[in-house]
Amino acid sequence: MLRWLRAALLLGGLALIGYGLAGLLADSYLTDPFDVLVWAVGAVLLHDGLWLPLLFVLGASLMHGPVLRGPVLRGWLVVAAAVTAVGLPAVLREGANQANSSVLPLPYLRNWLLVLAATAGLALLIALFRRWRHGGLPVKGLRLRRRARPADPS
Repeated sequence: MLRWLRAALLLGGLALIGYGLAGLLADSYLTDPFDVLVWAVGAVLLHDGLWLPLLFVLGASLMHGPVLRGPVLRGWLVVAAAVTAVGLPAVLREGANQANSSVLPLPYLRNWLLVLAATAGLALLIALFRRWRHGGLPVKGLRLRRRARPADPS
């Protein structure tokens, strides 16, 4: 069953990639399809040559670090890195084109920081809930624990 699901997801993903490439190459604004090939090769090299090794080293160091460890924190760091990779071009270009304010009309730096703060808050809530669920939260010398469930009378 799992093999069929994987095959279906693979075929669906390949179909979406093909649809995207067909739309990209048929775009009237695209003047040189070779530029798309150069961009794609650069993206693969950047992803496989820099991004993945950096994440592997960061993840390995966080696994064995005394403070920064745990799946929630590592997950949030991956989300923060992905949001930064997608949003950084807009953040860096913000205010670059003063002649036409509609090119980049939003406050991208503020929005990027808000997204990072919101995802960090969500990760913190998840981490606190997991810690509470698995043994309690220390609060000024007290330990808050879940209330024990009553025994099943049957």
